[in-house]
Amino acid sequence: MTLSNCNIHIELPEVSSLKGRRAVLNSIKEKLKSFNVSILDISGEYAKEGDIAFVYLSPDSRSAAQYREKIEAMVERNFGEYHFEIDHEEL
Repeated sequence: MTLSNCNIHIELPEVSSLKGRRAVLNSIKEKLKSFNVSILDISGEYAKEGDIAFVYLSPDSRSAAQYREKIEAMVERNFGEYHFEIDHEEL
């Protein structure tokens, strides 16, 4: 079994408040729920950027990478107007 720990760091230049950031991040979290991952908002106090951590289990390293690519494609497709990067670690 492979445990994948991923962080999405997203820049939100047009958001001016924590409430606006929370709206965007909650929308991302709702879309991630369809992938059956555990999700946590780990953002700081700066409204112009946000961080979401999520973890999931896979039978092997190859399927973990494929699953991560599906998630990244979904984020790109639905939230392409924002600059984001996904960091990952496999245990």
